[in-house]
Amino acid sequence: MHKPVCVVVGVGPGNGAAIADRFTTEGYAVALLARTTKFTDDLARKLDNAKAYACDVTSESDVASTFDRIRTELGEVEVLVYNAGSSVWGDVESISAADFESTWRVNAWGALLVAKQIIQTMKRSAKGSIILIGATASRRGVARTAAFAPAKAAQRSLAESMARSLWPAGIHVALVIIDGMVDLENTRHVMPDKPDSFYVKPADVAATVHWLSQQPSSAWAFEIEARPFGEAW
Repeated sequence: MHKPVCVVVGVGPGNGAAIADRFTTEGYAVALLARTTKFTDDLARKLDNAKAYACDVTSESDVASTFDRIRTELGEVEVLVYNAGSSVWGDVESISAADFESTWRVNAWGALLVAKQIIQTMKRSAKGSIILIGATASRRGVARTAAFAPAKAAQRSLAESMARSLWPAGIHVALVIIDGMVDLENTRHVMPDKPDSFYVKPADVAATVHWLSQQPSSAWAFEIEARPFGEAW
């Protein structure tokens, strides 16, 4: 029996892995995309119906060849989750122009390249979900986010433009704004004094993403925020 296909772009040991796990549990065949397969090869062995692909989202040719393989090996994509993210932290004086560009390429340029690979097929079937994982930095620039905030703002604006263009074609484009510290081994190590309630749980983010992909079109959400209940906002 053919399984619906979900592509998770930017799979690491946090939200990406949890989202992949959730969609395989829900019966999807899942393509795990990351710059290298050092982590995703092992994850694919642990999950049902998952396959790892090395993909540099900043390379148009790499993205095209990867999605050609996905279509051949798994089928047409019904859900795309764009979780790729990168940044260099610093103020406007300390970052370089190359830092600014590389951050933008991963967060915004890559999202465009990936979306272009699946939009036409989704339009033909008049269904599909494109969900981007954003950040509160998209709404404000603080001193040390001179590279990250503009990149995430570009990603958010792209997502909004895509939603306005593609919703009438039956494609649900949505953005999940992560407001908080994701629960990872390294964040726990850096902030050992923080209570469990301080952290954003990847499994709960994954549940939110899956819920978005199942929303009926009469009540689609575009932008939602995911934050721990104790987070100040």
